[in-house]
Amino acid sequence: MTPLDDYGHSLAGASVLVVDDEPGMRNFLAKTLGPRVKLVAEAASAREATLRLDEAQFDVIVVDNKMPGGSGIDWVRDQRRKGLYAETVLITAYADLETAIAALRAGVSDFVLKPFRANQLVGAVARTLDRGALRRDNRLLRHALGTDGDTQLLGRSAPMQAVRTMLGKLAPLPTPVLFTGATGTGKELAARTLHRMGGRAERPFVAVNCAAIAPDRIAAELFGAVEGDHLRPGLFLLADGGTLFLDEVAQMSDTLQAALLRVLEDQRVRPIGAEREIPLNLRLTFATNTDLEQAVAEGRFRADLYHRINVLRIEMPPLRDRSEDIVELAALFMMHFSKALGMPALRLDDQTLMKLSRYAWPGNVRELRNLVERSVILGGFPDEFSGSGSMTGIEAIENLDLVMQRHIHHVLEMSGGNRAEAARRLGVSRKTVDRKVASWGEDG
Repeated sequence: MTPLDDYGHSLAGASVLVVDDEPGMRNFLAKTLGPRVKLVAEAASAREATLRLDEAQFDVIVVDNKMPGGSGIDWVRDQRRKGLYAETVLITAYADLETAIAALRAGVSDFVLKPFRANQLVGAVARTLDRGALRRDNRLLRHALGTDGDTQLLGRSAPMQAVRTMLGKLAPLPTPVLFTGATGTGKELAARTLHRMGGRAERPFVAVNCAAIAPDRIAAELFGAVEGDHLRPGLFLLADGGTLFLDEVAQMSDTLQAALLRVLEDQRVRPIGAEREIPLNLRLTFATNTDLEQAVAEGRFRADLYHRINVLRIEMPPLRDRSEDIVELAALFMMHFSKALGMPALRLDDQTLMKLSRYAWPGNVRELRNLVERSVILGGFPDEFSGSGSMTGIEAIENLDLVMQRHIHHVLEMSGGNRAEAARRLGVSRKTVDRKVASWGEDG
């Protein structure tokens, strides 16, 4: 029997439903697949298999074509019309062209011809899983084209350390999380970080901007739709097992809000035109730069949905409240765009870094990123940020302590020398300020 490792990682995490009316064959299928996959469920008839699909979602269904009351092909075709999303492997004793064409039209993914050996069955299931994963990856890639390529949540300031601490606490939990904060503060990056820290890191992270999809298309994009005899899966199903991030939730229509509330409550999704609600296994995260409480008070957002998604909230700090991160961010963006664009990196001298640190950044990290990209392309910073040009991006990172010293001096000056007030503005403890000042030989 072929070793498990020969069939790849996808097989080990799969759930499989075997459908066969003969107890001996059903037992053989279950015993062959059981040690190699995550879960095997059995059904002795088409009716029992249909009930199984109403209870849970499976990655692959192995079905015998010869069953009482109808063929396996007929059953697959009927289930596709109802909203079946799983891959299917057909067991058949006949390899004629007519059967093959009918099976393909019904949405069967692969065949196993009787009589067959155990490794042939396992190989068919593994191939089917790989093809299904490839199709899903292609759909997700098409969806992701044009989105922001950033994947790291950057910054070492106290406010960002607090965000990371909260993400670490929430990562193992299935509870929905709402990210709030102004545009450009990194809400999606925080959601991606939460996804990577949890147990779903190997599964998809799917980001959806609810304001960027036409209102007449968003329901089909999210929930999927039955088209003819086949289901076109929506983003809920494509994200299954992973995390779905819904940005700009305040822009959802009343109808879509009601549909989303039902998904949250039932953990099931019904594609448009489908007869079946499909069970889901995914984490939902949300984001908004709108005051949802005010939107609820004004009748623009459902109160029941607000309370359902607002169980756990993370407020992303604006860049002006973590100005000590600006040096690191600017230097990293500089190196990134210099490499990506194949253009020389600009120098980040002391004067430029100080001007960057003192700017209010109404567009937050996104504005800083755009400024650095534009400056690299144009070959220089705008006049309001330009300096004498004495330090490269790498040197800026290596001189963070010097810039930190100057920044703390600046905040102390703005606070009239009051260290407690300076610590509050910096987002650190009074002891931290005292320790830093003492390390520079300036205490007393």
